[in-house]
Amino acid sequence: MKTLTRAAALALFALPISSTFASAGPIDSACMRAGNGANRATCGCIQQVADMTLRGGDQRRAAKFFLNPDQAQETRVSKRDSDNAFWARYKQFGEAAQAYCG
Repeated sequence: MKTLTRAAALALFALPISSTFASAGPIDSACMRAGNGANRATCGCIQQVADMTLRGGDQRRAAKFFLNPDQAQETRVSKRDSDNAFWARYKQFGEAAQAYCG
C-alpha cells in the first residue's frame, strides 16, 4: 500500500510536468495499437504510471495484455508464484492508472 501511495504522490507532481514530453514506452505503444478508442494523452498517462510502478520486464509483459486479454486472464488464474507476484504488481499499476488517467 505504501508503494501505491508513494506512486500516487509522485504522479500528482510528475504527470503535469512530464505531460509535455513524449513517452513512447511499451504500454503507450500497445495502448495506441489496441484500437480501443484511447488517445495519445490517455496512453501517455498510462505509460507514465507504468514508469513509476512497473519494471521494464513487467511493462513489456503487461503491454501484451492490450492485444491479448486472454493472456491476462491466464496470468490471473495461474498457480505459479511468479505469475501471482506479477499479478499483484500489475493490479497496483492498474489501480494507480485508473485513479490518475481514468
